Amino acid sequence: MTFRVAISGLNAAQADLAATANNIANSSTTGFKGSRVQFAELYSGSSGSQGSVGSGVKVAAVNQQFSQGAINFTDNNLDLALSGKGFFVAGDVESRAYTRAGAFKVDRDGYVVNAAQQRLQVFPPLAEGGFNTSTTADLRVASGESPPSATGRVELTVNLPGNAAVPAKSPFSPSDPASYSHSTAMTVYDSLGAAHTATVYLSKTATDNTWEKRLYIDGNAVGTAQTLVYSNTGALVTPATGEITYPSYTPTTGAAPITLTYDIAASTQYGNAFSVNAINQDGYTTGRLIGVETSAEGVVQARFTNGRSVPLGQLAIAQFASVDGLQTRGDTSWGETFASGPAMLGSAGTGGVGTVQSGALEASNVDVTQQLVNMITAQRNFQANAKMISTADQLSQTIINIR
Repeated sequence: MTFRVAISGLNAAQADLAATANNIANSSTTGFKGSRVQFAELYSGSSGSQGSVGSGVKVAAVNQQFSQGAINFTDNNLDLALSGKGFFVAGDVESRAYTRAGAFKVDRDGYVVNAAQQRLQVFPPLAEGGFNTSTTADLRVASGESPPSATGRVELTVNLPGNAAVPAKSPFSPSDPASYSHSTAMTVYDSLGAAHTATVYLSKTATDNTWEKRLYIDGNAVGTAQTLVYSNTGALVTPATGEITYPSYTPTTGAAPITLTYDIAASTQYGNAFSVNAINQDGYTTGRLIGVETSAEGVVQARFTNGRSVPLGQLAIAQFASVDGLQTRGDTSWGETFASGPAMLGSAGTGGVGTVQSGALEASNVDVTQQLVNMITAQRNFQANAKMISTADQLSQTIINIR
């Protein structure tokens, strides 16, 4: 009986040492969660009987501790860390894995994968905006160029001097600065992404508070002069809508005609100085991929050289009713079980799910100092149980030697 009890103690101490050794071995493993061994006593008879002696100890469970690990920053935008609850989702539906290790990379086909070549899962973007949270898809980084978009609308905010004089020369000529009062230029784009220079010429007329606005693209006149009228307080009166749409201009690049609408509703006529306060246009040229960014809400966007950011998806973050019920699969990942309950997929920062930190990795939550203390304790337990076997052996030997 004593031998069996001591052997159960040796096995328990050995399990404790094994868990401690595994924790220490993975103290630098990204996203690793340390394990803790739980023990339970054994009784051969009824626990209610007086004077009953226990039959030893057993390993009741080996539970992983899902406390937060430290967040370490890196230089890789595809390194992701979760601050708070949740798991990244990787792999297809049949072999889905859940992990806290966010060291991802792009494979040869453009898919974002982990070290086990499992593809990171996201909620796909919708054409009308937002994301389809009813399904998941593999995150793929576009390798092609961002297509161009022709300029169609320009917002021009200028201040025209109230005391401006009528130009000294007439008729108007874009090559003669004496024939107009002021000018400003900007870049617009055609449907092929080619850049063109659109220049606006502003000329004060002999009528009070009245100006003429002309548009030239690449040195070619577009339409005729448009009249601008301001009130005696400097606010734009004509055109009443604050918008001027010019006739189409056909570029020589083979692109579709450019039709520009100028929004000048915010323009004013104050003071004695001309100023351009804002120029915005909605076109852009072809862009090359320069990087991938992930927001705290898990929205992954591809950035292009033309200033465009295209959403690729929103990270699907999994939660479980019981994380203790998850099955350890290796590669710092877990699998769903009946005990854990089904995966509940959501977005970062909502429903108790943690937020995402791009360019960072979650370190192991193992405290090496504490593990070394645990190792000493388990070693002492092992030695004590071994001594118990030695003592029982001596008692047995004494009985055998009785004559």
